[in-house]
Amino acid sequence: MIPIKDENPTYNVPFVTIILIGINILIFVLIWIQGPEAMQRIMFRFGTIPKEITGVQKFSLFQAPPGPAVPPVFTLLTSMFLHGGWFHLLGNMLYLWIFGDNVEALMGHGRFLTFYLLCGLAATLSHVLILPGDPFPMVGASGAISGVLGAYFIRFPRARVYVLFFFFFFIRIVPVSALFVLGIWFFIQVFSGLGSLGASDAGGVAWFAHIGGFVAGMILVLVFGKKGRVRVYRRNGWWW
Repeated sequence: MIPIKDENPTYNVPFVTIILIGINILIFVLIWIQGPEAMQRIMFRFGTIPKEITGVQKFSLFQAPPGPAVPPVFTLLTSMFLHGGWFHLLGNMLYLWIFGDNVEALMGHGRFLTFYLLCGLAATLSHVLILPGDPFPMVGASGAISGVLGAYFIRFPRARVYVLFFFFFFIRIVPVSALFVLGIWFFIQVFSGLGSLGASDAGGVAWFAHIGGFVAGMILVLVFGKKGRVRVYRRNGWWW
């Protein structure tokens, strides 16, 4: 089930959302053209490596490349603008494009940028706290974008979202409520995160960053959101 668009138009140009998408794409392309070895080196130097933040040493057969090129605490910010591949990047940017404009219109440009960065920090710290000895770098905008999803979930639960639903050869675009699609998304993150606890070093998806970002977004929207700031389209009674 992949969201492809929402039916919740705003009357403001989402400058910050567009700029964030542009920055993420530009940074990825500049790294990607340098080749896979350079990409791996940059991930380890500017991604958030939990053990570098916490100092917790965990036995691992994995031999990591040289650590952060900046003080480890700064990687909490730099990691938000790195992606490990095209699917990672495009998936994140799709979610930001679909849901970011409404949340930005709700808050205003400056407040939305602050909100986005705070959600990203909360997401990264959640990952570090759950996996303090992890030697692998966490990268990606998904933690911050999870905060955007959390805000959308709270403020626009009845907005209609069109999702691409597929099951083997059955493929169809169906409209569902934001409450349903984002609720299912969050359930998957929690289920997968709990299932990953205790697993051996393998890198992979930072489930707890998604969970932490989403919860942070649900809370911070109550502070950063301005009630009645914008007109939004909602279908009364549209809960499914």
